[in-house]
Amino acid sequence: VQLQASGGGLVQAGGSLRLSCAASGGTFSRYAVGWFRQAPGKEREFVGFISRSGGGTYYADSVKGRFTMSRDNAKNTAYLQMNSLKPEDTAVYSCAARAASALYMKPDDYDYWGQGTQVTVSS
Repeated sequence: VQLQASGGGLVQAGGSLRLSCAASGGTFSRYAVGWFRQAPGKEREFVGFISRSGGGTYYADSVKGRFTMSRDNAKNTAYLQMNSLKPEDTAVYSCAARAASALYMKPDDYDYWGQGTQVTVSS
């Protein structure tokens, strides 16, 4: 499966963005999706996970209550709604997929990656 993340941009603190992860070349409903981010000089960080059906989600503590993941398997797309953005959310955000059902939080757990999209939050 190929993934393409989009929707990043520049936003003021307190604002919102919605990222999309479009999949092609596979049966999207077979894949759990994770979102990760990487800020300059920092390691890649787990942001959230959504199960194959979309019925299960899990978030990093740093984004819990502000970010929401969803997916539309009919459209082969997963989403990351980001609200109440903070300057520390500034990073390149990437989506990843694995054809399995368990919760995965490490980058190495994922088999497929999309190119990242830059999110910049100004103070």
